[in-house]
Amino acid sequence: MKRNNDRAVIRVVVFTGISALVTQLLIVRECIAQFQGNEFVIALTLFNWLILGGVGNRLARWIDQRWLPATASRLALVSLFLAALPVFEIYAIRCLRDVVFIHGSSVGFYSILLFILLACLPYGLMIGFALPYSLFTLKHRASGYPGTLIYMMDNAGNVAGGILFSFVLIYLVSPFQAILVVNLPLLATGWLLFPPPDRRRPVFYLVLCMPFIILVSGILFETASLTPAEGELAYYKDSRYGRITVHKNQELYTLFEDGSPVFSTQNIAVAEETVHYPLSQIEYPRCMLFISAQGQMMTEVEKHGLKTVDYVELNPEITSVLFKFGLIRDIPGVINVIHQDGRSYLANTDKIYDAIIVNLPEPTTFQINRFFTDRFFSLVKRHLRENGILSFSTQGFDNYLSEPQRQKLSSLFNTVSGYFKHVLMLPGQKIFFLCKDQPISMNIPELLSQKGIHTRYISNYYYGNLTQDRISQLNEQMDLSTPKNADMSPHLIKIMFFQWFEKHSTSPKGFIIGVIILCGIYLIKIRREEFVLFSTGCTTMGSEILVIFAVQIFFGYIYSQIGLIVTIFLGGLFPGAWLGSRWQGNKKQLLGWIDGMLIGLMLTFILAVQFGGVRLPLVFFLVFGLFSSLGCGCQFPLALSLMGDNHSAAARSFSADLIGAAFGTLLTSAILIPIFGIIWAAWGLIGLKCLSILITQTGHEKYQQT
Repeated sequence: MKRNNDRAVIRVVVFTGISALVTQLLIVRECIAQFQGNEFVIALTLFNWLILGGVGNRLARWIDQRWLPATASRLALVSLFLAALPVFEIYAIRCLRDVVFIHGSSVGFYSILLFILLACLPYGLMIGFALPYSLFTLKHRASGYPGTLIYMMDNAGNVAGGILFSFVLIYLVSPFQAILVVNLPLLATGWLLFPPPDRRRPVFYLVLCMPFIILVSGILFETASLTPAEGELAYYKDSRYGRITVHKNQELYTLFEDGSPVFSTQNIAVAEETVHYPLSQIEYPRCMLFISAQGQMMTEVEKHGLKTVDYVELNPEITSVLFKFGLIRDIPGVINVIHQDGRSYLANTDKIYDAIIVNLPEPTTFQINRFFTDRFFSLVKRHLRENGILSFSTQGFDNYLSEPQRQKLSSLFNTVSGYFKHVLMLPGQKIFFLCKDQPISMNIPELLSQKGIHTRYISNYYYGNLTQDRISQLNEQMDLSTPKNADMSPHLIKIMFFQWFEKHSTSPKGFIIGVIILCGIYLIKIRREEFVLFSTGCTTMGSEILVIFAVQIFFGYIYSQIGLIVTIFLGGLFPGAWLGSRWQGNKKQLLGWIDGMLIGLMLTFILAVQFGGVRLPLVFFLVFGLFSSLGCGCQFPLALSLMGDNHSAAARSFSADLIGAAFGTLLTSAILIPIFGIIWAAWGLIGLKCLSILITQTGHEKYQQT
């Protein structure tokens, strides 16, 4: 009977791991959708998740010792509560975003950090609480029960949840349907933890029914949770590349991707500028390429009589919606829709164009920034005819050009000037870059008039808005000493990161100092073995962030890959923990060897991305993640054994691993990568592991059983 109860607890641990991982990925995707697809949001979500888990670990020890000793029935109540909680988490993120912040407004770094912290607080604490509380339930029955086994079972559940999410749920079900699917087994196993007499009582049926009703209610009200405050929700779908919604306000349709408006039926001025500025410079354009598009653009394109218009859009769902709601006009026999990443398409095609128009937002993310780097401009140059033109745009300004924006434009100007002899910037609602090897005429209305092309906005307002003095003043303000923007050294990301703070009258300095102080206080209080777990968790999660950002750079999208990457970085924990638990030799020495292995992996990563770059296959990053997690998993049982493997050691080990991972996430994403770039961020993680070897391999510390 005792063994059956132990198995019941293990089943709860496994299914809690499945539920937790799927919920984590859903929360990450939800935050991406609510905050405009910013990769920094991924890091902030993971940081809050991990830090709350670490606090929950310590809370479990305190409650078990001083208030409610762990029992099977109490663990069952925790699991039933956990099964229902994700519904409230997702609803809170969806519904409170526009309550806390102005609808459609840009949100600052600190505000996002605090919002995600509060939204994730209940579930993050409870997930952190559940794992050690499960172990304490077993240890109260058998004090020698190994904590490593619970660690391994939790990891097995995490990996299973990641695989289920990445290869099944993301393609077949909506977020709230996914929550129901993964939490039904947790409900069942939690129910079976109650003693048989309790299960027959009516009150316990009510305890089971309430979480089930909540899970079903989430599905019923899913669409309502996305209905905008103004207008109506005309369309909604969570695709593998991002969330797509179409809002209708009277006769205006607006398509949103991950919370950002990307298409509208009534933005004629932008459509005219985007199309006619570059095409006016080509006497007889025949073939052009759009990388993404804007509403009404194809109507303007048709005026030039092109034979072929290749339109590249990564997400098939977007083009389907665009044509369905008339956001883009189809021109039979002319428009060729290509569902592929724009940069990957150019790298794998031999086609030559008269014009390439990049219609993408500001380079605030690594995914967008890769279309504004030297490598991309080099790629574009190879696909343009001798008289061909490249056009792209950034956010405009009214009267005053701020210094961060000047530096951003200067970096872009210096980067693209290395590939085109003539670069002209046209100010306005957007700043358009026209890039060509032949001279560029500023008299665009006259060029269009000669072609017999009529426009509403350019014909009537061009000379009033784009005077010779204003154009010359903008182009003369470029700082030729500003660094160029590169894939591995994304200067634009650094500028946009600091501009993000400046826009909200804040500074990252206070945040960086606060992180250093909190980290220092924690490190003073922990033991040597805990520092190993802290530094390894920090390095492993830092490596995961490096991979996430690198995948954005080289492959162009992360929304559908985030589950796979997280799963791979968990996949090595189970076999690593198993190997570490079976080691009978010098445990302290093995800890040092594994630290050396992790340093070797980081050096391999640096060399690979430095010299392999875009030629690296996705499998390289996945193998790198698997071996990183293998080393992390192997160190956990070694450190736990050296600390005594009792209640205190288990709680401290779980906590050190999670808090280290949290700081690694934040340190890498919010400090190292934006300021120093990916390569130097990797060197920073190597430095931390060298410190770990120095601390743990010198001296000796004896621990008391507590």
